[in-house]
Amino acid sequence: MRFIATTGAAALAMALAACSGGTATTNDAALNDASLSSDLGMDNMADGNMMAAGGTAIALLKTADGKDAGTATVTAADGALNLTFNAVGLPAGAHGVHIHTTGKCDAPKFETAGGHWNPADSHHGVNNPASPKPHLGDLPNMDIAADGTGTLSATIPGATLAGLLDSDGAAFVVHADADDLKSDPAGNSGARIACGVFTAQ
Repeated sequence: MRFIATTGAAALAMALAACSGGTATTNDAALNDASLSSDLGMDNMADGNMMAAGGTAIALLKTADGKDAGTATVTAADGALNLTFNAVGLPAGAHGVHIHTTGKCDAPKFETAGGHWNPADSHHGVNNPASPKPHLGDLPNMDIAADGTGTLSATIPGATLAGLLDSDGAAFVVHADADDLKSDPAGNSGARIACGVFTAQ
């Protein structure tokens, strides 16, 4: 696309120069610059449309002491986000995991990740009687085995990658305890023990 647009600009500059009897050097360069800027803009718009329609983002999690804690991957498909989290190096047992609203993971408490991703201003938890719909960032509890590993897969209906990767981004957080799936604001899931910022791939 860029080659065609640039070539078209050059042809227009030469045609104008032929009509005026002058040379096309200055006009050709200016038109090529304008054409390139326009073409880059079209490419950026296309990238934005692709992000809105599909794509992938990945969060590489770290514990408070900087050790690897796993990888969370979200992929947009069919009007939803499909999430997979592969955990490593975490304490055994059940843990609450959530998508948080801000793409910052400052150790040791990871409070800079903000609250749960909740664009509809809902209540927390699938079992909360106050709201039929949980936060978009609410996810099922995950079990970590004795060797510190675990895998969680979930689908978030109605969520988009563009919404996830908004102006302040988003983070994936693992909590110390299990989520009770009903208590505001975070299901009594305890301290934040691992965090990773989502970045588009």
